[in-house]
Amino acid sequence: MSDSLTALFIPINYVGPVNASIGLAQVLKHSGHRVVFAARNEWSKRLKSLDFEVEILGEETAGVAVDSADANAQQITSTFVDSTPLAKALHCMSTVLTVTISEAHKDEPILKALIKRLKPDVIITDHVITLPSIAGSDIPWIFSYSANPLSLDTGYEDKRLPPSILGLPINSDKHLWEEYRQQLRDARRDGWLKYRDWLITNGCPLVPEEFQFWIPSPFANLYMFPEELDYTDVRPLPNTFHRFDCMKRMANEETFELPDKLNNRSGKLIYLSLGSMGSANVPLMKRLIDILAKCEHKFIVSKGVKHNEYELAANMWGERTVPQLKVLPIVDLVITHGGNNTVTESVYFGKPMIVLPLFYDQYDNAMRIDEKGFGVRLNPYECSESQLLSAIDTLLNDTKLKQKLTKVSQRIQTENNIKTIVKIVESLVK
Repeated sequence: MSDSLTALFIPINYVGPVNASIGLAQVLKHSGHRVVFAARNEWSKRLKSLDFEVEILGEETAGVAVDSADANAQQITSTFVDSTPLAKALHCMSTVLTVTISEAHKDEPILKALIKRLKPDVIITDHVITLPSIAGSDIPWIFSYSANPLSLDTGYEDKRLPPSILGLPINSDKHLWEEYRQQLRDARRDGWLKYRDWLITNGCPLVPEEFQFWIPSPFANLYMFPEELDYTDVRPLPNTFHRFDCMKRMANEETFELPDKLNNRSGKLIYLSLGSMGSANVPLMKRLIDILAKCEHKFIVSKGVKHNEYELAANMWGERTVPQLKVLPIVDLVITHGGNNTVTESVYFGKPMIVLPLFYDQYDNAMRIDEKGFGVRLNPYECSESQLLSAIDTLLNDTKLKQKLTKVSQRIQTENNIKTIVKIVESLVK
């Protein structure tokens, strides 16, 4: 298509969805299309530095924030406690709709006016709910889902798979699946009834099925997960769903030099990141650092928003944020919370993982990595020193795993299927 199209991106205000949206947006922009982001003020500087147009949602305030990590960390402090995946899931289900609708309610008038003024050719939204301003816009829209695809069940449920965000194995007890599903439905009942009324009041032409969060787009739905880890062998998806191995952002041209502190040390290089939110759990970060200080290897650490509240060990270097896409190619192992961006990017670069899940889809990613033999799942709060250090040595010395991951990485990088977003978008515009 020779004519430039206008794509409006409307991601929920969390680091993961915004970063995944950036990956898609960069491919569209590189293909000659105009990209506009509707985002909170804290993302403005970062998005503009990538040469995107930005429409601010909410008040435009002065500040130096480059992402929403600080705000996100404050919102999820309740998940920092060491409780079961089910307890965290029930808490999440009972609160997520209330919190999300509160934010969406403020944005809806702004989004409706923006869509009317901008007249985009396509809208791409990475969200956890359906927004009336988008579904009722009469403009082709794409629902993009950047979390583990098991949790597509919040909009497209299939009982051949276990309920999501619990970290259940595919071959686990199906009787328990139904028991858990019912508990999760009960937990979101009150929030869903208010959500349904809110959609209707705001003129949304579509309402999700009972107790579901979102409606699949009739145009196109995107999700990211490597083919080798996907669930489509158990649950095929309709042809309106499109899988991307990764929605990796394009790294900037700045080089990353390994600090002398690590360059002069022996041992393998390991990357530790609990994500933008998990790294705000200072007691947990201190616990892991105390254990890893006894390891013979060296570490790059993404310290997070509370980077000033704890110190690293002698075999470590880190900052508030590190250039993850520059770090991943040079490390030998990744220790991660299991966020879907980090998981898919680690597979992209062929790196084994130790996954320490904290909440939501991280449990499902940890289980999938473990049951597919791409790494090891451990409990970040309860794993012993010997368990963590032994897992590091086991993965670093597994030559068959290294060969398998290299093969997967080569396939993903060769196919580069994120480029198909251009064809999908252009096909929706007559």
